[in-house]
Formats: sequence, structure tokens, C-alpha cells
Amino acid sequence: MSFWDYTRSPASARLMMEFGQERGHPAIKLLEGSKLSVERLEDPQAEIHAAQELRVASNLLRLLKRPRWLGFEVGKRYGTQMYGYLGCGFLSSATICDSIKLALRFAALTFAFYEISFHEEDGLAVFSFGEANVHDVLKQFLLERCMAAVAALIGELARGDMSLARFTLKVQPQWRGKCELDVPDLFGVKPQLGSLSNSLAFDRALVNRPTPQANPVTVSMCEQMCIQLMERRRVRLGTKAIIEQCLNLAAEGAPPDLASVARLTDTSERTLKRRLKEEGTSFRTLLMDSRRTTAEQLLEDRLLTMTEIAERLGFSSLSSFSQAFKRWFGVAPSEYRETCFK
Repeated sequence: MSFWDYTRSPASARLMMEFGQERGHPAIKLLEGSKLSVERLEDPQAEIHAAQELRVASNLLRLLKRPRWLGFEVGKRYGTQMYGYLGCGFLSSATICDSIKLALRFAALTFAFYEISFHEEDGLAVFSFGEANVHDVLKQFLLERCMAAVAALIGELARGDMSLARFTLKVQPQWRGKCELDVPDLFGVKPQLGSLSNSLAFDRALVNRPTPQANPVTVSMCEQMCIQLMERRRVRLGTKAIIEQCLNLAAEGAPPDLASVARLTDTSERTLKRRLKEEGTSFRTLLMDSRRTTAEQLLEDRLLTMTEIAERLGFSSLSSFSQAFKRWFGVAPSEYRETCFK
């Protein structure tokens, strides 16, 4: 299963938008390029694509100057209320371990971009977090968010009576002199940096503890609702639409090449080329369309200078951006702005 295969609740994108707003950034900037509106994020019946949530995450990181460990701060806010029917199932499961199994069974209804596995060893219950097929700028943020969300969920189910037994991260430590920089803690425990895996471990007795709101009838009802919801959210997009989502996510900065998009979609370059040809297009055409659309969107923001727009689009200079823009629209970007966005 890939996160591209299912639409998702807007709750996570809304949470990140609100997080950014609390730090002084307007919704229009946080949602830029996502084709989302505040009204849509507040609609409980709405569904969004994974790429749209990733674009909001990318905007948040850019606006906050990509601070280290931001994902942990965001992920701690992911409580059971974020997960709808699945959250109700968590609260109604017989034990925390049963809640975990339910979460892994219906992972497509969570907001994870990382594969999560669970096993028990030496009196510990261990979560391991695999690799994510996302752009490098988002990888660490999404890992941190995912790990903090898991810890927050278990903490809520344990009613606050929870502590981590082990917390490991593969990321290497950063030093200033003899002091390690900005090492975060997750519920009072600092990570072992430079480890072989990204993992969280809890005492096994904790996850086998009964939950106070256990109700087998409610769990069964929630499972049935989750099955129906997964079927409804299953995405049936062609290759062209999926690549357009990938390009929209990476619309700002150096344009991705075919190889990076193939990795992102877990497909070979040859297969992508063949499928796009069958759909009457090519990767080069889609890439040009994406950059052209993004350029037009950025020009509408009159607070951005031409140099800033060129940089945001990944051009090496203002001159190269202007030349490309003239090929797309027949006029210079400054003239286009004055004509279309008075």
C-alpha cells in the first residue's frame, strides 16, 4: 500500500495550517499551491490528496525557515479526535495493544507517510519506522511528526500514565564545541542519535493494559465503518494525475527529474514513460506545465519580487526565468503581472 493510493481527511492539513497561523503566517501562504481553502479544510466530509497535505507541510517548513525538530512539536498535537471512526475504535479497543493493531490494519486512514511496524521483544513493545518515498526536505519532518503522533496517541490511551523505554533516531547529532545542539525530548526522553533505526519502545505491560472505555460492540461498528471508508477513499488515478500531484508538491525549488519522481511513486522510469505515452503525454510536458502554472500563481503575490519568484521556481538567475516565461506566455513576467494582476 502507498499513501498515493488513498485520499485522506483534511484534519492533518488543517492542524498544520493552524500551527503556522499561531506563529504569524496567514492561511493563504500556508495553503499556497495546494488548491485547498480554509472552508474545505473545515468541511468534515471533505477529502484531500496526499500531495495536498505534503504541500501544506512544505509551505509550513519554508515559512518557519525549516527549524530542526519541528515535526516533534507538530506531531504531539495528533490526538484520537484527529482520526474519526478510527479514533473511536482506538478508544473502544480492549487494550492499547489492540488499538495499535487496529491502527496498523487501517494505516491508510491515518496521516502517516512512513511505514510503521510493531513487535515485542525483551519485555518491550517496539515501533519501527521505515523509509518514506517523499522529497528529502520533508523526510525528517514527517518522520518526527509520525513518531510524536504515535507517542501522543499511546499517551492519551494510557491517560497520561506513560513513559518511553527507548527512543532512537538514525539522524546524526550536530555539535557546537563539546555540546550537542538542540536535542529534543519526546515525553521526557531524549533520543539516541546516530542509531541503526528510528524506533520507539514502551514497556510491554503498558500496551497490554485494558482501556477504560473498552466496548467490543463499538469496536466492531468502527471496523465496519473504516472498511467502507477505505474503499471510498481508494484513489483511481491515472499515471498523469499522480505525476501532476508529485510535481505540484515539488513545484518550488529545483525541478525534479524523472528518476526522482519514479522513486517517489515506487515505479521504474521505463514504466512511467510507457504509461505517460499511453495517456498521450510525457514527463517533460507535465514538468513544463507545472512550472508554468506555479509561476503564474507566484506572480499574483505582489509581495514577491521577480528574483524571489525565480529562486522559488529553481531558476539559476532572473534572466533564465524571464526567458522561460516569455516562451510560455509570450511576454515578460513583469508585464504579465501588471496586465493580469492589477
